[in-house]
Amino acid sequence: MKVLVTGGGGFLGLALCRGLRKRGHQVVSFQRRHSPQLAELGVGQVRGDLADANAVAHAAAGVEAVFHNAAKAGAWGSYDSYHQANVVGTRNVLAACRAHGIGKLVYTSTPSVTHRATHPVEGLGADQVPYGENLQAAYAATKAIAEREVLAANDATLAVVALRPRLIWGPGDAHLLPRLVERARAGRLRIVGSGENFVDTTYIDNAAQAHFDAFQHLAPGAACAGKAYFVSNGQPMPMRKVLNALLAAIQFFGAPLAAAGAPPVEKSIPFKTAWRIGAVCDTLWPLLRLRSEPPMTRFLAEQLSTTHWYSMEPARRDFGYVPAVSFDEGLARLRAAIGSAPTHP
Repeated sequence: MKVLVTGGGGFLGLALCRGLRKRGHQVVSFQRRHSPQLAELGVGQVRGDLADANAVAHAAAGVEAVFHNAAKAGAWGSYDSYHQANVVGTRNVLAACRAHGIGKLVYTSTPSVTHRATHPVEGLGADQVPYGENLQAAYAATKAIAEREVLAANDATLAVVALRPRLIWGPGDAHLLPRLVERARAGRLRIVGSGENFVDTTYIDNAAQAHFDAFQHLAPGAACAGKAYFVSNGQPMPMRKVLNALLAAIQFFGAPLAAAGAPPVEKSIPFKTAWRIGAVCDTLWPLLRLRSEPPMTRFLAEQLSTTHWYSMEPARRDFGYVPAVSFDEGLARLRAAIGSAPTHP
């Protein structure tokens, strides 16, 4: 089958392309820049902007299924930049599916679409957690709009499913883990609140596997068609433990992180203090038109201090998703991958 992956050059996108190629599919990636890694995998590449309807339609010509993984993520940026990538881009993908008669669409969403300040979520499925209201973070707000429109598009000719992986990490991550390293080494990493709030994460191979499992089962009228699902390792644990376990597994410039001057994070900041700092940043950064990412936002303070973990039972029941890589095994694989990478002086 010929499959289009949007954002194939990114962290999850590359894992999707690699897995699809191993499964014998012909794969085309749509992204902004050329990727040597995709070229090595034999993945076709079409460069363009998601907000360009003609470019998206061109990339989708001749394909039978789409993995819409590309998005503007992060905690900061103008609302319009998020809207163009996440909402307009998704509308363009849906239009391309209709124009070319594509029958399957797997959409990568986020648990952030259900963000509700400090309201905890413990062991619930997507059908039990409502969308967030008055979402202040542009990422969460635009992904919620996009997910709703994707699910509404499900019908007898286009089967869709939305997956919400939680905090993806592992070898090849160029965002979450490097930021942890940078802040830890600079002494700027803090636990927000007590750090005892339970959270779940998703090892990269599990995130990709969930997409493949859903894709395999997806068809008009299938149990998963037209629905959203949380995806994770299914191993909730305290935020403090997750953070320090990841830091302990990372090596920087070929040396253990601790040896590079970044000890485990023990210092914390009260939630109310972090939230107030976030409120100031949310106001000042747009006012002063600062381009740098603020140290804190209200959304980030709420996310870091609140319990969020989800049930994997709906995903197991409807498309057979069972996380294959445990948290500890993921850490071991991360250490092995970093240990085998070239070091730098």
